Amino acid sequence: MRRWVGVSLAVLGAVAVAGLVWEPLAATDQTGPAKRNYDVEIVRDEFGVPHINGKTDADTAYGLAFAHSEDDFATIQEVVSMSRGRYGALIGSDGAKVDFAYHLLGVRDTVDRRYAEIPADVRAVLDGYAAGLNHYADKHPDEIRMSKLFPVSGKDIVAGFVLRAPFFYGLDNYIGTLVEGKPPPTESAAAMASRMTPIGRDAEMNGSNAWAVAPSRMADGKTWLVSNSHQPLEGQVAWYEAVTHSGEGLDMAGALFPGSPFVLLGHNRHLGWTNTVNRPDLVDIYKLVLNEAGDKYRYDGKWLPLEQKRVWLSVKFGWFNLPVPQTMYRSVHGPVIKNANGSFAIRYAGIDNVKAVEQYYRNTKATNWDEWTKSMSTGGITGTNFIYADKTGRIAYIYNALFPDRKPGFDYTKVLPGDTSAPVWKGPVSFDRFPKIVAPASGFVQNANNTPYLAAGPGSEIDPLKTSPYLGVELGMTNRGLQGTALMMNDSSITPAELIAIKMNARYAKASWVGGWMESLLAVDTSKEPKLAEAQTLLREWDWSSDGKGRADALAEGLIRQAARASYRGDPLPDPRATLQEVVDEFTKRFGRIDPALGDIQRLRRGKVDLPLLGGTDVLRATTMWDRDQPDGKFRVRHGDSYIMLVRWDKAGQLTSESIQPYGSATNRPESPHYTDQMKLYVAGQYKPVHFEWADALKNAKRKYRP
Repeated sequence: MRRWVGVSLAVLGAVAVAGLVWEPLAATDQTGPAKRNYDVEIVRDEFGVPHINGKTDADTAYGLAFAHSEDDFATIQEVVSMSRGRYGALIGSDGAKVDFAYHLLGVRDTVDRRYAEIPADVRAVLDGYAAGLNHYADKHPDEIRMSKLFPVSGKDIVAGFVLRAPFFYGLDNYIGTLVEGKPPPTESAAAMASRMTPIGRDAEMNGSNAWAVAPSRMADGKTWLVSNSHQPLEGQVAWYEAVTHSGEGLDMAGALFPGSPFVLLGHNRHLGWTNTVNRPDLVDIYKLVLNEAGDKYRYDGKWLPLEQKRVWLSVKFGWFNLPVPQTMYRSVHGPVIKNANGSFAIRYAGIDNVKAVEQYYRNTKATNWDEWTKSMSTGGITGTNFIYADKTGRIAYIYNALFPDRKPGFDYTKVLPGDTSAPVWKGPVSFDRFPKIVAPASGFVQNANNTPYLAAGPGSEIDPLKTSPYLGVELGMTNRGLQGTALMMNDSSITPAELIAIKMNARYAKASWVGGWMESLLAVDTSKEPKLAEAQTLLREWDWSSDGKGRADALAEGLIRQAARASYRGDPLPDPRATLQEVVDEFTKRFGRIDPALGDIQRLRRGKVDLPLLGGTDVLRATTMWDRDQPDGKFRVRHGDSYIMLVRWDKAGQLTSESIQPYGSATNRPESPHYTDQMKLYVAGQYKPVHFEWADALKNAKRKYRP
């Protein structure tokens, strides 16, 4: 017995040691960009925002990488580990799910195959960014979170885009459903529950508000662009602010995600744009017919080999990394998942495509509408609305996506036959077929994650009858969409203060989904339940706003929050009685009352700063998600209004812009004064200046250095 125990312990010890060392040994050594000198200077302004000025665009990307690493090297490393399929080795089982998707989609294969097709000037920028990360890693080895993560290459940066882009429109929902062995999804991604969310636990609720207003509609005669993104306030898809300049014209102010070598939304001297998440149907599922051995599938009368590839996922458990084997399958359609219901191939927008980096880069370099739309025709950005404005007074709304060029004759919302090429599309539709509004007579465009058919007011809207049903355009409506349009339509001459007030509006429309939800809550029979009856009485007093002025605001928000996810997905709303009971019980337990002040329980918290934050789940002043695990029982806002930017050009084309973030520029450096220095302004609905021109940045410089 002792001998058996001794042998067992020895085996366990060997496994433990192997778990410590196998993953780094199995990781492939990477080669970074060729060594070169980068000519770049960084200025930090009074809020710590980095202003990067390089001789070339590549120099600027190098400086951006270094500056961003100074503020959040930990999160950038998470993105790099994802782009290598090593996220599970860094954070555990949740990361391994992302690594599964990485291998299933063949991310690295796509990048290796397509990288040479990326134009040389774009690859130079990618190399510059990678070199900046490597330089920071060399100078700060104590901050490196895992071995063999550096050096980083341009291919790693592209792989991050290729992996993460499809998850913004819900591809992870399909993968999660099929992996779990559930019946294949038969509805669009917009209506499905998120299961993997590699871009954040609230990925399915990512939203945004945006407006562009022409001089004809503004009382000050200026062209306005309001960017109001809704993202997690921290993590891999939290915005980071920067201003870039280069001798080659990479002049851009705005925000980007960790791992991006350039600004993704914002403005240059001539034009600007912002984005809101859209949810067209961009995924098709095909059921394959396999042979008895399961290694071939029937396609157009022939039996083709089902591609197979064995991979090992690394899953961190404490100090150990355990290898988990997985077999990946692929057909001509795309990646294949086998489960108890059969074998299903997935074809999705952006498959085998690395053009997103080029399109984002060309967007930033555009100096007029023609150049910008030429860039938008590149066919790289898989999906997201674009709201555009420029110094000439032109405004536009583009319902952008890599829409599959589907053939008539099939119901693409259902599982498709996989044994014929007839329903298998070859590529996306061209840019001229995208739904869009350009220079509307109404003088404004807006979107708040609602259907594109309500964007500019009567007489200026997109005609749904002229839009192909095969594009899979969404029809859903948010409260924010209704309010954002109605408030603009009600004012023919909008002052800047009124426009900002519209953005900060905290009201719910009774015509929105919230109206029906409230009716169902008030219809619950509470004659034998005094606490629930008390809650209904309170709700009848509610003023339909989450501005913190009403006694019922907090309770209403608690109830709305319980149904918002289902509404956003198009699912049935939860049971009214059960929800009313749940929220009343929770408030009573947490606060000892059902009518606490909204600002007392809804907080913006970071470090030692703790402030009341007003706004609501589906209002234009968005506080979309709460962390409910606070020691004092209050709710910490973790998702909602994130980076906000106000841009305008006067009649002479002179530019002014302001911005604000929930916390500060030092996104992951608690010791920095810029970790929390924007919080008071953000809570108060105030903004700070964007020092766009380099000369202006120098005037406001608090620190100037070269990496």
